Amino acid sequence: MSRIGKLPISIPAGVTVNFDEKTNLVSVKGPKGELSQKIDSSIKFENKDGQITFSVDENSPVDYKQKQAFHGLYRSLVNNMVIGVSEGYTKVLELVGVGYRVSNQGNVIEFSLGYTHPIFMQLPKEVKVETKSERNQNPILTLESCDKALLGLICAKIRSFRMPEPYKGKGILFKGEVIRRKSGKTAAAK
Repeated sequence: MSRIGKLPISIPAGVTVNFDEKTNLVSVKGPKGELSQKIDSSIKFENKDGQITFSVDENSPVDYKQKQAFHGLYRSLVNNMVIGVSEGYTKVLELVGVGYRVSNQGNVIEFSLGYTHPIFMQLPKEVKVETKSERNQNPILTLESCDKALLGLICAKIRSFRMPEPYKGKGILFKGEVIRRKSGKTAAAK
């Protein structure tokens, strides 16, 4: 049995969890939104007394190792959904570099990252965005959503516009992220 898969998920107040046995679809609804996830037929879902548990179906034709992997995977996915619809997820990005700017009009973000043109990015409606630019401080971009996977995907896409580089420490970083700096050619010549 998977160590993570064995752990029960407690359902907080205000969150409802439904499971459709025909399609193996788990739906989670809460104050922050609604999410759904299809689970594999080799995993049994049980919702009792405000706790969700997952177990492996021994009679399914799926390989044993694959069942173990699915056990932990689907437990983690449903747990992330429950946390997302009750509390939500927030990622804070910081733009480090001279002249780097960010602004938003609704769910359209405009980046100025030292290229010859601005970069525009349309966010899905599930993601809320807030930008903050103060004098003598790096611009801050705050993203908020109930879907952890979608939020991570968007953050990865935004970081790909200007990946953090180790020589000057410039780029788009997560708030509090430390870039391991390298010394340039001058240090190697001595």
